[in-house]
Amino acid sequence: MVIALGVAWVLDGLEITVASDVADILHHKDTLALSSRAVGDIASVYLIGEVVGALVFGRLSDKLGRRRLFLLTLGVYLIGSGLTAATFGHGAGWVTFLYATRFIAGMGIGGEYAAINSAIDEMIPARYRGHADIAINGTYWGGALLGTLAELYLLNHVSDTIAWRLGFLIGPVLAIAILFVRRNLPESPRWLIMHGREKEAEQAVKRIEQMAHEQNLPMPDKSKALEITPREDVGFFALAWVLFRDMPRRSVLVAALMITQSFLYNAIFFTYALVLGTVYHVSSGSIPLYFIAFCVGNLLGPLLIGRLFDTVGRRIMISGTYLLSGVLLAITAWAFDANLLDALSQTLCWSVIFFFASAGASAAYLTASEIFPLEVRAKAIAVFFAIAQAFGALGPNVYGGLVNSHHGLFIAYMVGAGVMIVGGLAEVFLGVAAERQALEDVATPLSSNDPSNKRVPGSPRAGFAHGTSAGRRSSKARRAQTHGASASKAGS
Repeated sequence: MVIALGVAWVLDGLEITVASDVADILHHKDTLALSSRAVGDIASVYLIGEVVGALVFGRLSDKLGRRRLFLLTLGVYLIGSGLTAATFGHGAGWVTFLYATRFIAGMGIGGEYAAINSAIDEMIPARYRGHADIAINGTYWGGALLGTLAELYLLNHVSDTIAWRLGFLIGPVLAIAILFVRRNLPESPRWLIMHGREKEAEQAVKRIEQMAHEQNLPMPDKSKALEITPREDVGFFALAWVLFRDMPRRSVLVAALMITQSFLYNAIFFTYALVLGTVYHVSSGSIPLYFIAFCVGNLLGPLLIGRLFDTVGRRIMISGTYLLSGVLLAITAWAFDANLLDALSQTLCWSVIFFFASAGASAAYLTASEIFPLEVRAKAIAVFFAIAQAFGALGPNVYGGLVNSHHGLFIAYMVGAGVMIVGGLAEVFLGVAAERQALEDVATPLSSNDPSNKRVPGSPRAGFAHGTSAGRRSSKARRAQTHGASASKAGS
């Protein structure tokens, strides 16, 4: 499950790295002859595609199930990225075609985030959820490293006109292999029970319980059993009610964490090749070498300190990684403005900074996927991902336009540092202690029949569901009564 689902992050890291590594050669007349701003716009279009994909497929994931979306989103990405390599001209029409393919590829990856982060958190035991989720999110940088090594070979052994095309075909080849693995993945038992499919959920949980019994693992506490009223779907109106009326502090927290890390990463990573080539005059064939150190630092952060998010706690670790990376970036920006850095020292500084920033950014996705009710989890991830990428999409364009201004880049880096500090302060004051807690303890399902549970528009008992399948069933209330170790015990 981890391999089949976690590959979404690998693919995104691969895509963005390839786009960054080939950015410099896309200026050449024998490739696409694009301007610096046009190259930055490729990244922005990809990010906009992710926003649209997250919103569309996030809604479908909550409505149709996690498993169905696994195959659909991966297929959309495969088509989009594969078509990118088929851009063969310099005219406006071909540039439009290039942007369209990047938009489609971004849609697929954006949809992956919503469906996959939901499934991962719903299937991973509470005591491991933080570490596992952060490590899986961190595999983005495994994909980035794979893309860097591939481009390092291609840019030095294959002509520029072919190298960048082959780079964009690596992801689709990997996606085809993963499609066959995903076909065997189960649906989330939590999603099944919340949609009234008790028998299927019961069968899935019995298999899990059997495995737990054979490994002599403790069973869940029966006191956490919940009685729920299954329903088919919760729309964006109900989601808005939950986010901004019932959970405004949590919504502000997630928005702050997601926006700040997205702006910083997109701004620096998408323009990294341009900075190396324009400011430090690094050749196109050598640029991937610098990306290796950058990718390794980002990959090691979530893997080495991810466990602390489950032991030390979410609030301390998330705020600490955000604040520390912001302060270190400000120091590095000062050294850059003072001309104390070269290409190598700049890369090493960023590798250290993003060792911590990477763990914090992964924890932002973890936070978005665990502090909201199950029925709106995928849509909540999609909404905040979309908001974050909308802001993040500004970064590559702005930073790309400042590449030729040394002092302008200094100001931009200082803004990035301040943005991360804002995210850290948001966690200090608004953070949620979700470590080692069941998802239903962190956020009670909207379908729960607990009288103390707040109802929202769209729920069967709130009077807003007339005409929905859940509302039509409300008179008979086909409840999933928990008993023993039944699948309805979502708290397990």
